[in-house]
Amino acid sequence: MATKRKVIITCAATGAIHTPSMSPHLPVTADEIADAAIGAAQAGAAILHLHARDPRDGRPTQDPAFFKPFLDKIKAATDAVVNITTGGSPHMTVEERMRPAMTYQPEVASLNMGSMNFGLFPMLKRFDTFEHEWERQHLENSRDLVFKNTYQDIETILKRGTDNGTRFEFECYDISHLYNLAHFHDRGLVKGPFFVQSVFGILGGIGPSPEDLMHMRRTADRLFGDQYQWSILGAGRNQLPLATMGLTMGSHVRVGLEDSLWLGPGKLAESNAAQVTRIRTIIEALDMEVATPAEARRILDLKGGDKVGF
Repeated sequence: MATKRKVIITCAATGAIHTPSMSPHLPVTADEIADAAIGAAQAGAAILHLHARDPRDGRPTQDPAFFKPFLDKIKAATDAVVNITTGGSPHMTVEERMRPAMTYQPEVASLNMGSMNFGLFPMLKRFDTFEHEWERQHLENSRDLVFKNTYQDIETILKRGTDNGTRFEFECYDISHLYNLAHFHDRGLVKGPFFVQSVFGILGGIGPSPEDLMHMRRTADRLFGDQYQWSILGAGRNQLPLATMGLTMGSHVRVGLEDSLWLGPGKLAESNAAQVTRIRTIIEALDMEVATPAEARRILDLKGGDKVGF
C-alpha cells in the first residue's frame, strides 16, 4: 500500500497585519493567543507561528516579556513546533524584531527574504471604524512604507539564529526573494532542507493568481531542486484557494488569522482552529495526511522542542 504524503500545516495565530477592530476573534492578550494556538494545534497544526500584542490596545510588540506567558502555556499543553516571528512590524528595527527569537531560541523563526513595499492601506476601504487610533495610522502609514530587510539584515538574522540552532521559515513575497535565498544558500549560510513559505496577495509582492503560484514553484524547483520544502500562504480571500492548488502541486500549507480573517465568502473565522479544520478537510479529501509535530520536525530537520529557551 502506497504511503500517503505528509502535509505540514502552519498556523499563524495572531500577527501584525490585522488589527483588533477588524475581527472580534483576533487574539490579543497572552491567554487569548495561547488558547488560539493550542486550539489550532489540537485541530492539526504542527507549527505555530506567533507574534505578540500589547494587551492594552492590541498593538504589535516584540518585547520578549509579552511572549513568555503564552510560550509557557503553549509548551505545557502541546508538542507543536513554535515559530517566533523576526518580522514583527515593518515599523520596527531589525534589532527590535530579533529580540524574542534571540531570547527564546525557538526551533523555527520566520525571515522575510528581502525589502519590499508593504501596502496595507487598501484595507481602509473595508474597515472604517477603529477602536484605537494606532490602527488607522498603521494602515495609512503603509502608503509610504518599505519593509526593510537588506542583505546585511538577513545575514545578521541568519547567523545569530543559526548559532542558536534555530531554522527558518523563509517568507518569499516575490520571485526576487527566491533568488535572495539562493544567494545565501550558495554562500553556505543556509543549508537544506529549508522551508520556503511562498506568500501571495500582499500589495507590493507577487499576486494571487494560479499563474503566479506556478511561477514561484517552477523557479524554486530550478533554484533549489530537492533541497527545500515548499509551503503556500495566500493572504485574505486567497488563503484556501491557493492552499488547495498548492496541495495538488506538492506543497505544505499555512493558514491562520494573521493572514486571513475569513473562513469563507463574507464569513469571519471564529478561531484559528476553524481554519485549520477547514484545510485539514481538504488535505484528507485529496488523500494526503496531516503531519504530526514529530513528523514536521523530521521533515524540516529541527533541533527539537527540548532545546528551546522557554
